Amino acid sequence: MTIQLHCFGESGNSYKAALALQLAGLEWAPVFVDFFGGQTRTAEWRDGAPMGEAPLLVHGDVRLSQSGAIQQWVSDRSGLHAGHGDEKYEVLRWVLWDNHKLSSVAGMTRFLMNFLPEAKRPQPVIDFNLGRLRAAYGTLDAHLTGRDWIVGDGITNADISCSGYLYYPEPFGFDRAEWPAIDAWLDRIAARPGWKHPYDLMPGNPSDRQDGVPT
Repeated sequence: MTIQLHCFGESGNSYKAALALQLAGLEWAPVFVDFFGGQTRTAEWRDGAPMGEAPLLVHGDVRLSQSGAIQQWVSDRSGLHAGHGDEKYEVLRWVLWDNHKLSSVAGMTRFLMNFLPEAKRPQPVIDFNLGRLRAAYGTLDAHLTGRDWIVGDGITNADISCSGYLYYPEPFGFDRAEWPAIDAWLDRIAARPGWKHPYDLMPGNPSDRQDGVPT
């Protein structure tokens, strides 16, 4: 039975789940979610996904949202990317750090800077978030200096989670050239067999909408 991942290309959280499935070599298929058209706010969507979120993994009786939970489900099926022994707690620590300190801020900032009409973009909020993001980039770059992967000697869910937003081309306060350890690490992830850019791995692209902004 093919795993379905309800997702959309602009979503870094969807990308974390899609990339976990892709790199684990599991049989899966993306199902487009029209987030900008309001699909996740409908009663029909929330009937099957009470948290109102994408991504949503569906496989038999399993319906699972939250990218970190989906990554762990993929690891449990594939035996990959969760860490070995006590490393699994370090992997979890970085996934939680990413969800709180990096991806949550990057996702919101990228949305405010790119996917709202310019007149509705709250500049003081954006400026505050950009400061928080610089601190997060600094933490990650310092940790990666002198090492290939966030935890251990191979790619784990920590790497998949923390990189989730960092391949997107839209501006959100991240310039790879400023962070050499992150830059090299992103290249290592992209060199993994099966890796694809988010806009190639999942349906949905800003170019699908007029001026890249939802109407």
